Amino acid sequence: MGDALLGLGSNLGERLVTLQAAVTSLAEHGVRATASSRVWETTPLGGPDDQPAFLNAVIRVDPGGLDPDAVLAAANAVEAALGRVREVRWGSRTIDIDILLWGELVRGDARLTIPHPRMHERAFVVLPLLDLEADPRLPDGTRLLDLPTPRGSAQPFAPPLALP
Repeated sequence: MGDALLGLGSNLGERLVTLQAAVTSLAEHGVRATASSRVWETTPLGGPDDQPAFLNAVIRVDPGGLDPDAVLAAANAVEAALGRVREVRWGSRTIDIDILLWGELVRGDARLTIPHPRMHERAFVVLPLLDLEADPRLPDGTRLLDLPTPRGSAQPFAPPLALP
């Protein structure tokens, strides 16, 4: 199935430490990062107005033979271990891990949608993704750069996350 791209975000606690811990913990679950974007500081989109800024990164992972459901389960386990609480949609969180792309896979069901349905609308996904791929394309061949400018502001914050 090829490599997958995961989006990471945190706006509570030690944000940068949490992003790095997520990369390390994913590897312990068999989902090893092979590349990381820079870390970007971004404005929250949606949700409560009083949220602190997020730190976001995109990582390319080798799923190690795991299928998307197993990677989603690993992501959910890492989120829980790092204190993720799901109370307010698009609210503050210690960590958020989303499967953005998985090679040419297209999937849409109640559990998981790939490619992520709103990734192209969000600067906090598009800008880090551009660190990894100069001309990213969706599975249908659409160039991400041909789509409307994503919403939100973002600025580089830190170098790429360390790979396990």
